[in-house]
Amino acid sequence: MVSKAKKSRSSPATHTLRRRKKTPATAATKTASAVVASINKSIYTCHRRLIKIFSKLVRIATPKSKSSIKKGYKVLKKFDQIATVRRSLFQDTTTSLPPLISPNQKTVFLDLDETLIHSIPATGLIRPTHYDFVVKPLLDGERVTFYVLKRPFVDEFLRFLSENDFEIVVFTAGIEEYASRVLDVLDRGGLISHRLYRNSCKEFDGRFVKDLSNLGRDLTKGVIVDDNPNSYSLQPENAIPIVPFIDDGGDDELKKLMSGFFTKCHEFEDLRDAVKDYVGNGGEDLKSTEKLSDDEVFGNSKNSNFQTLIEV
Repeated sequence: MVSKAKKSRSSPATHTLRRRKKTPATAATKTASAVVASINKSIYTCHRRLIKIFSKLVRIATPKSKSSIKKGYKVLKKFDQIATVRRSLFQDTTTSLPPLISPNQKTVFLDLDETLIHSIPATGLIRPTHYDFVVKPLLDGERVTFYVLKRPFVDEFLRFLSENDFEIVVFTAGIEEYASRVLDVLDRGGLISHRLYRNSCKEFDGRFVKDLSNLGRDLTKGVIVDDNPNSYSLQPENAIPIVPFIDDGGDDELKKLMSGFFTKCHEFEDLRDAVKDYVGNGGEDLKSTEKLSDDEVFGNSKNSNFQTLIEV
């Protein structure tokens, strides 16, 4: 009896082990592990569901077929971002003109102010005696009224160039806010192919120069008509000088250009030779006029300040 009683008793070590397994700390650890595992599982499940949701959104937002294009979607073109950055850092950023309709087409770059038109900023309630239309661009936060006078024969000149398959590009040193409004009225028939403003010019010593070399046009097939020699100083061999127009109702410079140059320039393979022939024979016939001061032309200092925004 004594030996059986001894065998039934557990050893102290075994008894201690059993008690350790049932301690509150052990139970709490198991509970925490279960909670963490549950959280991890929930995060994983949410992650997969989010991926599925965003995948569906992408499929919904991305056009797949031609039918989506009809609905107004536009397929984006791929581009080389590195090459774009490299060009902007190391090359001239002037944007070239769109390709010509015909590779043999000739291009005429026309100045605006004092070449095709003359405009005067409004001074109080006084209006100029003669003007053809009015534009009111917003300049420096102020709505300014300009009275615009068209040069004689300008409508016939633009129509003549268009009918004879010349590409017409107006290239002005004026700011776009002003010049675009003038051209919208001057060219209601849409004869002018392209418009270039001050932001397409290069500035040297405070003067705006019109560089024709990086516009995507063959200089053997292009000429510029401008009253300001500074504007074409980089390509003088392509330039046809013209007398500045102010308010001379008897001016016939554009008429002389039509009959004296543009009807005969097709005889030359290189338009620079045509310019040389025309100018060399006195075709430009520049009048010897005294240079008017800014105050004489524009009235006062305030209007002169506005004039700098138009063209210099």
